[in-house]
Parts: sequence; structure tokens; C-alpha cells
Amino acid sequence: MCIGEIKIGSLEHAQLSAVIFEGLTAKTADGRPARIAIVDDAGNIIEDGTAVAEEVWNVAIASYKNFLIGEGHMRVHTSPPGLKFQNQKAA
Repeated sequence: MCIGEIKIGSLEHAQLSAVIFEGLTAKTADGRPARIAIVDDAGNIIEDGTAVAEEVWNVAIASYKNFLIGEGHMRVHTSPPGLKFQNQKAA
């Protein structure tokens, strides 16, 4: 079964790499360490750093595992849809 080629290397200013036992790593185009961030539609950084990289990695792996066991149609969420985030701090 062939799922097709996966295009990588399309970022102009950053490099991403992943190894199954190391997770996801980000670097600038010239090799300096970088952080992964989640940016809202207004351009505000709402999460960044190692925790984001780990969460992205875990969601990607969970989705891939679902695909391998024949549940590729399943969506992976980091918290229950419609509920407050599990790790949300009290105001």
C-alpha cells in the first residue's frame, strides 16, 4: 500500500526534524535553536516552546497510530471538544 510522497523542506526560514525517540526539533535556517509556537489569528503567540513541540509530536503520533490500526478517520484532540482546556489555569 502506498500513501504517496510526503513533501518536506518547504519552510524558508526554519528547519524541522523528527526522530521517533527524540521528538520534534526546530532550528533556524542557519542552524540555531528555535521554538515552535501557536499563533492566533491576530498574530499573538499564545503558546510556545518545548511543551508545544511535545504536544504537536504526540498528536501527530496518535493520529498516525489511529491510521495504522484502521481508525485513520478519527480526529485526535488535546482536550475534549467544547470543554475548557484540561490544563487551563484558573483566573
